[in-house]
Amino acid sequence: MFVYSDNAATTKMSKTAMDTMFSMLEEVYGNPSSLHTAGQTARERLEEARKTVADCLNADEREIYFTSGGSEADNQAIISAAKAGERKGKKHIISTKIEHHAVLHTLERLEKQGFEVTLLDVGRDGIVKVPDLEAAIRPDTALVTVMFANNEIGTIQPVAEIGNICRSKGIIFHTDAVQAAGHLHIDVKAMNIDMLSLSAHKFHGPKGVGALYARKGTALTSIIDGGAQERGKRAGTENVPAIVSMAAAFKEACGNIDKNAGYVIAMRDRLIAGLEKIPHSVVNGDRENRLPNNVNMCFEGIEGESLLLMLDAKGIEASSGSACTSGSLDPSHVLLALGLPHEVAHGSLRLSLSEYNTPEEMDYIIEKVPGIIEYLRNMSPVWEELESGRREHFID
Repeated sequence: MFVYSDNAATTKMSKTAMDTMFSMLEEVYGNPSSLHTAGQTARERLEEARKTVADCLNADEREIYFTSGGSEADNQAIISAAKAGERKGKKHIISTKIEHHAVLHTLERLEKQGFEVTLLDVGRDGIVKVPDLEAAIRPDTALVTVMFANNEIGTIQPVAEIGNICRSKGIIFHTDAVQAAGHLHIDVKAMNIDMLSLSAHKFHGPKGVGALYARKGTALTSIIDGGAQERGKRAGTENVPAIVSMAAAFKEACGNIDKNAGYVIAMRDRLIAGLEKIPHSVVNGDRENRLPNNVNMCFEGIEGESLLLMLDAKGIEASSGSACTSGSLDPSHVLLALGLPHEVAHGSLRLSLSEYNTPEEMDYIIEKVPGIIEYLRNMSPVWEELESGRREHFID
């Protein structure tokens, strides 16, 4: 059996997205900046896509800017807010220790430019405490950037509460919603979100395309120089086939959120119930307040990389954390932020599902994982120390 359970890394394109993209590639190939009929046809489809994305977020279409994906959108949002704050003498930014590296690395770059960054701790449940965020706000705070839902452990942050606080204090609030968009209901107006990033390939759209929502009146700084595309805020000829395909996928995903969530949650909980029977294992992140499709666990006494390779040999595609850092030998910064020691964080497994998975596939995973864990533990000197009592178990 083949089981694809790494949907947090990327999803397969839906038939709707593929059909839309193929049609665009074949029939609507004009440059949307051209004045001739082919160009203006492409422009019409581009603006229709912009409205579709805006409607899914309860935004205005002129508040949507198309990008190459979530990382670019994160970069532009954070740099824009930082520069806007700097012009007012405000150079303090608040974020969390569990953000995606597209956010954390951008903040590191800004620190080298004289900005001060406060990274908030999270609890063992992976959720930032709102009182901690309120306490961190200063008169010179220019931006709060907190992800909507975590890409590794799936925990959902109190976005609406954070948005209310920021709006009341006149602070720009950005959220990286790459994992949440198309899977959770998002209303940028009701949640007081000023800027939001999303990426098509997380909700069955194509790779290499995403969007940035920026509330009307939010100053944007261009990070790509060139032409005047995207109202002068993102140079480069728009990838119209990918953008229109993304809009089709997003509309489909948002229209089926409740239906898909119910189906996927049942499989998620089935997996957790089966895998947590393995001794000395733990579910990472909040048990209830998490993405419908996310299962993240640690198994003491093993190396996650070996687990992934052996799962792959059984036809099970999974990961140990963010696909963007899969080449790193360091343990997940998210799991370390939860308080897990390095040796436990190394033994992590992330299974991320979609509506294309089946309950039978969950049973297959539950059948195969325990034997692999036992095999790896029998080979592990760390496990021998734990079982002999020379080292204490961290996970009961």
